[in-house]
Amino acid sequence: MELKEKQISYTATNTYCALNILSEKTKNVWIVFHGIGFLSRYFIKYFNELPKEENYIIAPQAPSKYYLNKDFKHVGASWLTKENTVLETGNVLNYMDNLLASEKIPAHCRLIVLGFSQGVSIAARWTAKSKVNLDQLILYAGGIPEELTPEDFKFLLTKNAKIKLVLGNKDEFISESRLQREKEKLKSLFNGKAELIKFDGGHEIKKDILINLIT
Repeated sequence: MELKEKQISYTATNTYCALNILSEKTKNVWIVFHGIGFLSRYFIKYFNELPKEENYIIAPQAPSKYYLNKDFKHVGASWLTKENTVLETGNVLNYMDNLLASEKIPAHCRLIVLGFSQGVSIAARWTAKSKVNLDQLILYAGGIPEELTPEDFKFLLTKNAKIKLVLGNKDEFISESRLQREKEKLKSLFNGKAELIKFDGGHEIKKDILINLIT
């Protein structure tokens, strides 16, 4: 018996969450990608101490849901796995392009893209492939995908966008060797113009760090 894996295309619908009101008073629009195991409606709460009138937060939702433990009560989500990664990445990037188009962000707003943990891979890939016109790219406690090249991010350097890598000094997922690799990728991809920000803590979002990122 011969096994064949086939492929079809279809229309899918996904959700996302928004915090605060997008208005003429809005200065910063954040697009924030959660890490593995989160849902967007919980992740977005980390941003609730940013000044409300000046900051509008958009939290996309990873498409793959699963139960977090054996009591089948709490649900988390994942952006990608090693299974059909290229195909699934394309689906996620299409979702993001449609999300951005639907929000109609005003030209006067600064666009900040942040990825946390697994969300770093989506934030980096979407920025690179879609050439989204952002003002700041924040890669928080995650790894930059290996396939990305300096050419993918050349447009960011042309417009003097800020690039920041944020890491806790006690992050259990960032070994010394991995930290060194990420530093090397950061230097190569962004021509030495990216900033490394280290804080006292582990694999976690700290609200004071978020506030400092825009001051």
